[in-house]
Amino acid sequence: MYHAIVFLPLIGFLIAGLLGRSIGAKASEYITSGLMVIAAVLSWVAFFSVGLSDTETFTVPVLRFISSGSLDVDWAFRIDTLTVVMLVVVNTVSSLVHIYSIGYMHHDPHRPRFFAYLSLFTFAMLMLVTADNLVQMFFGWEGVGLASYLLIGFWYKKPSANAAAMKAFIVNRVGDFGFALGIFGVFVLFGSINFDTIFANAASFIPAEGAEAGESVLAFLGYSLDKYSALTVVCLLLFMGAMGKSAQVPLHTWLPDAMEGPTPVSALIHAATMVTAGVFMVARLSPIFELSTTALTVVTFIGAITAFFAATVGLVQNDIKRVIAYSTCSQLGYMFVALGVGAYGAGIFHLFTHAFFKALLFLGAGSVIHAVSDEQDMRRMGGLRRLIPTTYWMMIIGTIALTGVGIPLTMIGTAGFISKDAIIESAFWGHNAAAGFAFVLLSIAALFTSFYSWRLIFMTFHGKPRASADVMHHVHESPPVMLVPLFILAAGALFAGVLFEGYFIGHEYAEFWRGALFTLPDNHILEEIHHSPAIVKATPFIAMVIGFALAWIFYIRSPETPRQLAMNHRGLYAFLLNKWYFDELYDFLFVRPAKRLGYFLWKRGDGTVIDGLGPDGISARVVDVTNRLVRLQTGYLYHYAFAMLIGVAALVTWMMLGSSF
Repeated sequence: MYHAIVFLPLIGFLIAGLLGRSIGAKASEYITSGLMVIAAVLSWVAFFSVGLSDTETFTVPVLRFISSGSLDVDWAFRIDTLTVVMLVVVNTVSSLVHIYSIGYMHHDPHRPRFFAYLSLFTFAMLMLVTADNLVQMFFGWEGVGLASYLLIGFWYKKPSANAAAMKAFIVNRVGDFGFALGIFGVFVLFGSINFDTIFANAASFIPAEGAEAGESVLAFLGYSLDKYSALTVVCLLLFMGAMGKSAQVPLHTWLPDAMEGPTPVSALIHAATMVTAGVFMVARLSPIFELSTTALTVVTFIGAITAFFAATVGLVQNDIKRVIAYSTCSQLGYMFVALGVGAYGAGIFHLFTHAFFKALLFLGAGSVIHAVSDEQDMRRMGGLRRLIPTTYWMMIIGTIALTGVGIPLTMIGTAGFISKDAIIESAFWGHNAAAGFAFVLLSIAALFTSFYSWRLIFMTFHGKPRASADVMHHVHESPPVMLVPLFILAAGALFAGVLFEGYFIGHEYAEFWRGALFTLPDNHILEEIHHSPAIVKATPFIAMVIGFALAWIFYIRSPETPRQLAMNHRGLYAFLLNKWYFDELYDFLFVRPAKRLGYFLWKRGDGTVIDGLGPDGISARVVDVTNRLVRLQTGYLYHYAFAMLIGVAALVTWMMLGSSF
């Protein structure tokens, strides 16, 4: 069964990628989508058979991979609760995206290639989440990076799509460099990159509290590190990889630009695959991260900053997809805060619920874009509520799940209400130095999330139409092949929190996870959140209500207010609209110097030195010599006779002088 779950998407990729032109677009769509549906159904079977039973962690061997000295790597699937949760998320969302794409990409002439890339993306993510060792995880890690490059730049004739694809690829190389160094460090510290060996040795790796620092076990950047310091450095290097893949500040800049790809790609990247890879990796390596308080504090701090930063930028964005993209960036920050304070169950729970409502929002946005002739600027929308009512209500469901609508002080509410509130409460109870800071920023981010989410709804669906009469005349509801996936995702957005809260963070936590997520014995944070003060439990709800009220005032009751605020606070508005000027800063610090260096090496290094002294220089000297020799060939007979006479005289002179000696 597990071989089928992982390899069916690969088979779909090979069929559509190699035979797409032969079998046609329709066959490519149906084959890849059908195989994905089978994989999704099997994933749910695996979820119930592993997560909701007494099955212990086991491995499914595939083949021998690497054997070199002490490095012994098998290609095998590690099956535990964390794995099957990720299998459900990845394959469910991917199968629905495949089906949705049949309608959304109907007019694209390159559909076989698109569906092949989708299946390849899914296979790479499955390789990552089923990894039994860090080498296999890195293989899947780089695979999703490659697939994201192909999908973001799918419309390769569009310059902005090519630029976005390259940006995503390059920014992720920065994070992946840290991840690779972290893998090397793990091998140095534990002598293995297999998870079972690493986890078995991790608990006894750190000296007992109060013991001497001990001898150096790792040299890094000229520093000799003891065991604790070495483990902290390794964790931070691993987290550097997570920052790139999961778009955490300052390696977040690629994520909004990824919107240049087709909308189904955005849904797949943001809900189920690439951006969740970093969260999964930190959760998988929780036995290591739990031993470094410093590393967890950094994770908490970066997550809180990212959640706040992305929420502030989302307040003023006008592209419907970019608003949702910054929402993803912000929600990933929430997940990392949960991991940083040791509430791993809450972090993965939010990853699980977020997949449903974020995929719903992206695919709903795609339905809007499809209806308004590919327009994405919300300032050119409005008044769509009665024209596309099904899409409207699906977007409403996604919004109430994202903003966390529910009944305060109870477990009755949408998926986001339960999982996001659990993270905010975890930050309140967190014991590291950044926990209180994170609680404040996450609470503010919850208010901003509510504001920009309802701003999107009001600008898109309410008010007077701002599109042209021709566009409004052609507005139409999406076909069933695009709406049915929305219905399924809407059910998850509404009920996933209520149905699975007990397993992920509730009274069945221990029986559900069974060691797949590791916490130290003195970490009782998931028990403490059930005893939070009423004001702490109500904080996210209060923030949500305030955000909704402000959005209603600004965009329904008094639509001229946002424009006046922007005019009165031009500096702040420009600061947020330009995303805190991160792109401009990176352009100044890295892009322009790199271009200048490249230009210098091209003109001086390659042109002047290599070509000048090499091929071009040699050829120039040859031409120069031949040009001089050509001058001797005048074509006049008396010149040649004179040269012959000089030669005869020189020969006779040489012979006479030679005989005299």
